[in-house]
Amino acid sequence: MTVKEKIILALDVSDAGYALELVDRFSESIAIFKVGLELFTTAGPSIVTDIQDRGHKVFLDLKFHDIPNTVTRAALAATRLGVHMFNVHTSGGYEAMKRCHDQVMELCLKENLQRPRMLGVTVLTSLAPETLKKEFGIQHTLRTHVKRLSVMAQEAGLDGVIASGHEVSMIRNRCRAGFLIITPGIRPSWYPPDDQQRTMTPRQAVREGADYLVVGRSILDQPDPLKALDLITVEILTAK
Repeated sequence: MTVKEKIILALDVSDAGYALELVDRFSESIAIFKVGLELFTTAGPSIVTDIQDRGHKVFLDLKFHDIPNTVTRAALAATRLGVHMFNVHTSGGYEAMKRCHDQVMELCLKENLQRPRMLGVTVLTSLAPETLKKEFGIQHTLRTHVKRLSVMAQEAGLDGVIASGHEVSMIRNRCRAGFLIITPGIRPSWYPPDDQQRTMTPRQAVREGADYLVVGRSILDQPDPLKALDLITVEILTAK
């Protein structure tokens, strides 16, 4: 996998026009663009189509979390949109993930659609270990919790999970070969963590075994975003 394919640029903006400007600006360096809650809520499904019409792939990062029927219907809608990846919350339970996987597979066969990669969100990178105990009453460690959720996602048939760099090697050792790990919370050494609790540099995340790195603010907030991307690329290329 090339660096162009490995970095997913997060289009965490509210203006569709600006989002497409970013896609055009990074078209030579980025293959996959993330459309999250903010952009999708303001621009709607058409932003996905507009990015795809430019020849790029879309990671639809809406983190579906609801009853199994609702999650599955949302997953089918995302599949018909032609997204490359979408995600659901693993905390929604095994049934939601399993039904989502099975019905997406059935739809793709029935309508001859390209199957998207289905991913499970484990624990958000904005949450610290003590938060699980104090706010959610989860008594085992965060790493143990992420491991359980990852194994459940694998058993439900999902293609991989979203997890911080701190849990990547554990997931890699516990789950099957080829199980994808997409890592957000990527922060180069020269960029502050902001609201993220479990961050990791690009070099560290790649060394841990992450397949994809989701990067947004540490590129887009810089005076020269293309130069920031170049610096991150160097970190990735020198990781091994």
